[in-house]
Amino acid sequence: MAFSADELRVLRRALSIALHPTPLPDEDVQDCLRLAGAVDEAVGEAGRLRTFLLADLVRYRNALPGSVSGYLELLQDALAGGYDPRPDDLAALRALRHRPVAAALLERCQALAERSVRARLAGRSAPPAAPAPRSRLLALPGGRAADAEPERPKTPAAPPRPAPPPERPAPKPSEVFPPRRPVPPPQQRAAG
Repeated sequence: MAFSADELRVLRRALSIALHPTPLPDEDVQDCLRLAGAVDEAVGEAGRLRTFLLADLVRYRNALPGSVSGYLELLQDALAGGYDPRPDDLAALRALRHRPVAAALLERCQALAERSVRARLAGRSAPPAAPAPRSRLLALPGGRAADAEPERPKTPAAPPRPAPPPERPAPKPSEVFPPRRPVPPPQQRAAG
């Protein structure tokens, strides 16, 4: 996840306030809430993308052997993202192990599956594949609740910020990743 310079400024200020609680102007509270909303949206989008990619992986696995190269590529991407290989993946890779890439992936997936089983047998669960959704930020120490405290000198007000652009709906996976269409074979000319 990448932050813009403005978001980093807000994050730095929020971390400073968390370490040294002081009353916050309403503008700073709103900045922190906007940043928390943007982070929540990014986490949600990452979850939707992960769900889409894993569904795509299942579709490619079900279309084997015709989709070997696409399946192997998607499986490598999923493993890089923390995917825990399923028994169906191991079975598919065993059937494809005559290919060097599939053989290497089979070794990697077997090691990951073994580690996951050992972790479960040891009484602890394997590391989660995706982070659990975090709760929303509802209040900051020293924020609006600090209004009851005695007045402290306020910093000069910054010029008003432009309104954020209107929210647009998240694109559907089919809009981001259009379906692949087969390319017709080139036509051969008849010598005549």
